[in-house]
Amino acid sequence: MKKNAFSLLDVIPSTLASILCLLQIIIGIYLLPGILQIQIIAYLGVGLYVFSGLIFGMLPIFEFRKKGEVTKGKSYIYTTRIVDTGIYGIVRHPQFITFILWAIAGMLLFQHWIIILLGIPVMPLTYIDLLRADNRLLEKFGDEYRQYMQRVPRANFVLGIIKRLKQ
Repeated sequence: MKKNAFSLLDVIPSTLASILCLLQIIIGIYLLPGILQIQIIAYLGVGLYVFSGLIFGMLPIFEFRKKGEVTKGKSYIYTTRIVDTGIYGIVRHPQFITFILWAIAGMLLFQHWIIILLGIPVMPLTYIDLLRADNRLLEKFGDEYRQYMQRVPRANFVLGIIKRLKQ
């Protein structure tokens, strides 16, 4: 089998993480609407959904389109050069971080043990995808990506912000 060949195993972590995030929302809205919540924590959950969706979910799309030299007619993910500016100067995989933050946001918003059990596996599943993404990008971009990996954290956006402020 070719190294770059597609395998169903490659999509299992992201598919499961997506399903679990959706289940958090569906169960939280439709099956747990009457549970008692600490309102301020629930509002923090809503804020985290919005913040992570806009900053870590949407900004990468614009950054890839603007600086990734995507071939016309292709999806924004098909960059032909490494993007290391904007959000990508802070963290290498912002859209993966969105899933992790959405899982946490669901826990804060719905505050029920079922939602927590659904959210916890999202984090390691997403991290598996982060590792695979790094490997794919190393194959695609080689040493240039290796240098980028040394400058910018994989998922720790707090460390990325601190590094950026020190520059």
